[in-house]
Amino acid sequence: MEKTFVMIKTDGVERGLIGEIIGRIEKKGFKITKAKLFQPSRELVENHYIEHKEKPFFQELVEYIIKGPVMAMEVEGETVVETMRIMIGDKDPKKAQPGTIRGDFAYSLTQNIIHGSDSIESAERELKLWFS
Repeated sequence: MEKTFVMIKTDGVERGLIGEIIGRIEKKGFKITKAKLFQPSRELVENHYIEHKEKPFFQELVEYIIKGPVMAMEVEGETVVETMRIMIGDKDPKKAQPGTIRGDFAYSLTQNIIHGSDSIESAERELKLWFS
């Protein structure tokens, strides 16, 4: 079975969307095999988003993620990486389709509710970071 990393970001936690999002994941037939609700460290978040380190939005992104608790999850299922990306929707909420998590709940590029690994390789790296 394929595994991916999914994180409900601080705005999703603050807005009480954990149950709604987990419900969608489980209704799709995926299994949440690990989960933890906690406030991540700056170091963890910077390592998670290391590919964006030189981009102008990097510090704003890090500050947004560390401002409160997140729900980190390992999700398992057939083609889970690709399917979760479809369920999550476009990173820009204005482009995200209705019915996707971001299409239904996100309202800005910065506060876009959820993260999901974009490849099997990213999922492996992210799962090691968040669950080691």
